[in-house]
Amino acid sequence: MLTELRAFFDERGVLEVETPILSAAANPDPAIEPLSFDATLTPADSGCWYLQTSPEFPMKRLLAAGSGPIYQVCKVFRADERGRRHHPEFTMLEWYRPGFSLDALMDEVAELVQHLLGRPAGVERIAYRDLFRERLGLDPWDCPLAALRDRAAAAGIADVATLDLDADGWLDLLLTHCVEPDLGRGRLTFVYGYPPSQAALARVEPGPPPTAARFELYLEGMELANGFDELCDAEEQRRRFGRDSAARAERGQPRLPLDERLLAALAAGLPPCCGVALGLDRLLMCAAGAAHIDGVIAFPVERA
Repeated sequence: MLTELRAFFDERGVLEVETPILSAAANPDPAIEPLSFDATLTPADSGCWYLQTSPEFPMKRLLAAGSGPIYQVCKVFRADERGRRHHPEFTMLEWYRPGFSLDALMDEVAELVQHLLGRPAGVERIAYRDLFRERLGLDPWDCPLAALRDRAAAAGIADVATLDLDADGWLDLLLTHCVEPDLGRGRLTFVYGYPPSQAALARVEPGPPPTAARFELYLEGMELANGFDELCDAEEQRRRFGRDSAARAERGQPRLPLDERLLAALAAGLPPCCGVALGLDRLLMCAAGAAHIDGVIAFPVERA
């Protein structure tokens, strides 16, 4: 699979790069918890270090420096992630396309996945808002919190009395339990146009209604990839980091140092681009027909 993947990008003139796994900064996204440790790496560098949860930040620094289209295959690490489709250390493919539209990137993702699976597959695209309207009868842009909570309770997916979630939390719960299992059955399903509160590092289209310029790819009920029309505004990115840091503080999560080098690169000028991260272990699960991620990892963490 790796051989075919590298040939795919080589034919398209996309450069393979390698960036640090260790960083003195981390992504403050409250939904992602990094692995960290204290160490003295050099006499001048001691303190807390973070294993990457994604190579996104240093890859954007390369893009701002004029790298052109780039990709990377690397190990990434996330705490508190273990299950049938989750492993604390996993393999990620991430690539960036300056000048691409989000539609063009979805086309390329579909082409790559079909190529690596070795078989054609139908492709469908559906807006996030339409998905909730059609499958759950809810408008995620205009649905009271109580209605989201009641819908989750009616579906039997949560003891609502034990959960204190915001709107995005309830939407995510409904998506993963009520909608996601049916996505990508016998085809590649792209869900696009997320609520602006779920933009993460993506641009927000003004609307109406405003939408986050991002997509997720599903195959056989499993999320494979997450793509963005990348945010290039350094000040807006700093504001989003601030909101994420405040959310972490409210939840009692550790404070994480912001990546000032990324913010400086954005301020210097990130070219308009789209990027996507794809979980290679999950893709290999689909190719091999494996029901558990341990089936495609030589040594799961319990035997590492």
